[in-house]
Amino acid sequence: MTARRGTVVAIALLVAAALVAAGCGLGPGDGVGDVELTVTRDYGTVPVIHRELGDVTESGTVMRALEGSAAITTRYGGGFVQSIEGIEAEERLDRSSDWFFYVNGVEATVGAADYDLSGGEAIWWDYRDWSGAMRVAAVVGSWPQPFLDGYGGRRWPVVVECLGGAAACELVRERLREAGVTLASGAPDDALRVLVGPWAEVREDPAAGQIEDGPQASGVFADFELEGGGYVLRGLGEDGEVERTFDEEAGLVAATRRYDAPPIWVVTGPRQAGVSAAAELLDAAGSLRDHYAIVAEGGEGTPLPLR
Repeated sequence: MTARRGTVVAIALLVAAALVAAGCGLGPGDGVGDVELTVTRDYGTVPVIHRELGDVTESGTVMRALEGSAAITTRYGGGFVQSIEGIEAEERLDRSSDWFFYVNGVEATVGAADYDLSGGEAIWWDYRDWSGAMRVAAVVGSWPQPFLDGYGGRRWPVVVECLGGAAACELVRERLREAGVTLASGAPDDALRVLVGPWAEVREDPAAGQIEDGPQASGVFADFELEGGGYVLRGLGEDGEVERTFDEEAGLVAATRRYDAPPIWVVTGPRQAGVSAAAELLDAAGSLRDHYAIVAEGGEGTPLPLR
């Protein structure tokens, strides 16, 4: 009986060792590739942490990546982040601030402890006041994501839809290709779309049209208003109120999402000059980095929301 028990134990140990070696649920498992971690506050305006994590394994999650790089506290059994580097979520009568995280520019739909990493992700945590918009479903600040790797392990086909202004549209295509993005042909289902053209045309798309319903609907702190026979672009503050009216040659780069469909990006403006100015911001020089959305005006970029 003793000999038999010893044989069973020996076999169990061999199986366990094999599982560990294979990374099948025991131990950290094999590496899955580099992951980029960014932590900011106040809609990306204040940097806190930026690190390239090269030791992420197949058992890695967004929460584990954060825990290994920053001092944090959690709540609700460890599933949600309460503080990062001493910056703590708070709720008051007039305003509330909390930590939100994005993976490849898409607001996560699961908790940080439940988002498994597959390698190559750009993780962005931002601490912000959410009185103006409880949910910001997509942002542009992780460019060239999500065009390269999608979200949640799913890569979407990428389509550029030209709604006016062939030169600006071709520039957008060129910048995507330079970033390593392969563009799809035709109109595949569940495509990640980039709409390029004047706002009068872009607004006809149901997802893009949410921008006119305010940041609580679209997550975009900008608005277009019809004035004197044409549209004008207005920048909103963190509370969702108009802070500034831009000139007619300004352009907007923003992202939004409708339901569970892939995000859409808009490269637009009141006039064609604004569309071209917005297209120029799609580059590898960091014009979009850590911004929720951005306005192009006079060769410069102005992050949104306005502060």
